Amino acid sequence: QVQLVESGGGLVQPGGSLKLSCAASENIFNFNEMGWLRQAPGKELDFVASINVGGKIKYGDSVKGRFTIFRDGAKKTVYLQMNSLEPEDTAVYYCYASSVSSYNRGQGTQVTVSS
Repeated sequence: QVQLVESGGGLVQPGGSLKLSCAASENIFNFNEMGWLRQAPGKELDFVASINVGGKIKYGDSVKGRFTIFRDGAKKTVYLQMNSLEPEDTAVYYCYASSVSSYNRGQGTQVTVSS
């Protein structure tokens, strides 16, 4: 079972930026898709962004134009660059990896956007 470790969360002011990292314990190209989800307090899990093995990228409507997902195969890491952060982006951010036979999610990293 792959291990996914998120990092890079923290407290940032509105309009600021953060870059999240998701380090995998195995080759990220073993998975059909990797991406990010988030869960705000009292709300359901929400899709943020994904990148598939072929490089196709998708974003949730609320983050389009502000967030960028990218990867580094040599480092076995997927990133989420978050710009123009808003208080509504406050949530625990989870990395996931999925394939035909498996789905794994990390423990999450807290992002708080507040002045």
